[in-house]
Amino acid sequence: MWLFLGTEIMFFTAFIGSYIVLRLGSPGWPTDPAVTHINVKLGAINTFVLICSSVSVVLAHEAMGLRNYARATRFLGLTLLLAFVFLGIKSIEYAGKIQYDILPSHVAESQQAARDKLYRELSAATGLEKLKQEESRLGNALAKQSGNESLTKQLAGVQNQITKAGQLISLLQPLQTDLKSGQISLLDARGRLAALKDFVAGTDGKTVLETHDPQELASIDEFRAKEKARLESTADAEARKGLNGFAGALNKVHDPHVIVYGNTFASIYFLMTGFHAIHVLVGMLMFGMLLWRGVTNTLGPKQELFVENAGLYWHFVDLVWIFLFPLLYII
Repeated sequence: MWLFLGTEIMFFTAFIGSYIVLRLGSPGWPTDPAVTHINVKLGAINTFVLICSSVSVVLAHEAMGLRNYARATRFLGLTLLLAFVFLGIKSIEYAGKIQYDILPSHVAESQQAARDKLYRELSAATGLEKLKQEESRLGNALAKQSGNESLTKQLAGVQNQITKAGQLISLLQPLQTDLKSGQISLLDARGRLAALKDFVAGTDGKTVLETHDPQELASIDEFRAKEKARLESTADAEARKGLNGFAGALNKVHDPHVIVYGNTFASIYFLMTGFHAIHVLVGMLMFGMLLWRGVTNTLGPKQELFVENAGLYWHFVDLVWIFLFPLLYII
């Protein structure tokens, strides 16, 4: 076990060393939690959870030495429960990164990249390509099964969706044209996107923007108001009602903004925390096996060394996080 942990130390040392080199060589590395959506509080809670789990595994090992297997089972169960809590909190953090699309190769690192990304996401939001593929599939199926009422209804429904998608495309076209030309500022694009989301969803000013800067927000709101007026003058109430079905897809279009070195940051974050999470899962498997023996009353002296080795491994997992937390969350 000690030999294995020695190789694991070298494994994570390589990751940490690479992170230090990349960060020092990347002037302008993103550190603002409002930009990276790093949740320092959740990271601190997870640190406390892992420390508590290390204490519980020590107590489990002590109980094994005293031949108090019922007590050892309780502490092994507590350790496993705390590991579940750790991964649960980590999944919340990962969900936040996914929500804001802070993923490797997804982050816009320049204004033009942000424009291009918004253009692609707006095109995907209409779903026109998938709808046409479905129309073609149903058309071919109907040709083979002429007179099939179910297929006829499905085809009519898809064609109706294509018509509505065409209406949405006509609303998106002015913004997409400006994005393609590269002559639009990101503040303008953000304001107009917010207005489009509000219009399609049938709300007014409900779309939340990723900014807390009053001056920036004022500029965005100005563009938002102009786009709102344009939309209300070009689409009637009936057409607007038909677009409500696209509100969910349009809400998945991300507020365009730039994170310099964002892809390197995201790669490092998911690589280091991801591999650590895999090690947590391996530890949970060990404790799950021991807990099963405790529950089935088969935990005995022969498992004492297993508990000790599992504890050593778990302390290593805890120690790695003690390094990752300040490096990724605080510094």
